Amino acid sequence: GSHDSFSFYIDEASPVGPEQPETVQNFVSVFGTVAKKLMRKWLATQTMNFTSQLGAGIRYFDLRISTKPRDPDNELYFAHGLFSAKVKEGLEEINAFLTEHPKEVVFLDFNHFYGMQKCHHEKLVQMLKDTYGNKMCPAIFAHEVSLQYLWEKEHQVLVFYHSPVAVEVAFLWPGQMMPAPWANTTDTEKLIQFLQASITERRKKGSFFISQVVLTPKASTVVKGVASGLRETITERALPAMMEWVRTQKAGESGVNIITADFVELGDFISTVIKLNYALDEGEDDTT
Repeated sequence: GSHDSFSFYIDEASPVGPEQPETVQNFVSVFGTVAKKLMRKWLATQTMNFTSQLGAGIRYFDLRISTKPRDPDNELYFAHGLFSAKVKEGLEEINAFLTEHPKEVVFLDFNHFYGMQKCHHEKLVQMLKDTYGNKMCPAIFAHEVSLQYLWEKEHQVLVFYHSPVAVEVAFLWPGQMMPAPWANTTDTEKLIQFLQASITERRKKGSFFISQVVLTPKASTVVKGVASGLRETITERALPAMMEWVRTQKAGESGVNIITADFVELGDFISTVIKLNYALDEGEDDTT
């Protein structure tokens, strides 16, 4: 999976997102475009677009949706501090890949909503219906979902929706079925301890589960590395230790399920996670 999957595109001409604190809003109002260019270096956690991510093997997308202040078209946008592409365009891009590859399955996790009222949720639900139709798998028990089941039903999309709206729509999986505990640290050692403890906790949940192999910059980190950005200041430096943790994991009910990262093309993140599936298959062969 990719963290802030849509952030390969950040619109520097857009206003600041409504979820940003007043200090950020003020910073941008004083320094304008220069401030947004600096922000972009810290807000963009991916460089590959949806099609490239899919081609590389990403199957889980972390999506955050916002309305845009004073937008005459009342559109919905992906957003992470600044605005990204229109949601409709992103969903269509993913659908084009699924139509070409009918046995592939993706997880769309709508986990943050900013400035959205009931009418905006209705608009998004209709957009999902119009784009994916019967490709979407209705919400059932997590342990009932196998690839075989999805192929038989011709379902390719599981939509997780972290809002009470989910209970009203058959094809929306409630957000609690996709927990994603967040370490919120810049310290690699603390992150790994947190990830390990989370997996132990996961065994009690009976749902899908995300391990976020992601470090989060503090304000002081951003100030120190303001011109270099997230990738250079944090992600690349921490990569060897984070990848060592991923390599030592086991997939399956008592292990990892979905693993997300920033800049998924770095190192051998994607191929390493995919290999964990093959190890699971070998384990099953050994027990039969």
